[in-house]
Amino acid sequence: MTIMKNKVIKYFISLTALVLLFIITAGISAEAAPPAIPKLTLGVGEAQSPREVALTLEILFAFTILALAPGIIMMTTAFTRIVIVFLFLERALSLQQMPPRQVTVSIALFLTFYIMAPTFKIVNSEAVQPYMNGKISFETALTKAADPMRKFMFKYTRDKDLALFLDLAKSERPKTQEDVPTHILIPAFVTSELKTAFLIGLLLFIPFIVIDMVVASTLMSMGMIMLPPVMISVPFKLLIFVMVDGWHLITYQLIMSFQ
Repeated sequence: MTIMKNKVIKYFISLTALVLLFIITAGISAEAAPPAIPKLTLGVGEAQSPREVALTLEILFAFTILALAPGIIMMTTAFTRIVIVFLFLERALSLQQMPPRQVTVSIALFLTFYIMAPTFKIVNSEAVQPYMNGKISFETALTKAADPMRKFMFKYTRDKDLALFLDLAKSERPKTQEDVPTHILIPAFVTSELKTAFLIGLLLFIPFIVIDMVVASTLMSMGMIMLPPVMISVPFKLLIFVMVDGWHLITYQLIMSFQ
């Protein structure tokens, strides 16, 4: 037993010595040859050719586009209509931040990607991929990327709203859609989307307002004036909304409104 104990002690001492030797060796190696840490440097220098200037401007423009990407997505896609309808639904159900605003915006964003998928595929195949492969210039890629987005916006822009911004800009009446500037098309499209979203929201409010009126009248007839009608109407609203599968219906109608 004593012999076995001595062997265990010797083994433990030998293992400890090896670990210490490894640590000391690693420390010496680290001091002798420190690991190379990459660094990122940004500098401003004189351009040697016009191509370098153009490349610099393209990089700056790309960073600008990335910074403005959320606004571009909201203004030129289906996002505006979807998120406003969801917010109207939240108000109609008298829910207090339920579902959370982040969840509502995320659902609207993914539905936007679903609706815009055919348009984005065209942009990718006709503009992004040719530019990445060096087949077209940046200006040509930008023009080809704008064409599918313009077609989408024209499809859901009212002539009245388009005429409004043309008159405000004092621009000549365009003969074709290609003659309409993009800076006029975008606000006209946003205005049309706001009107459509408010119309859908109004239709959503009507049945829930009826429930509120019925509950309020019932409480007043029973003499429960101090009881807030919202406390009684919200469960009934949720019950009806769940029974008719409201999320399915609203999602279906929103998608079909862009067909």
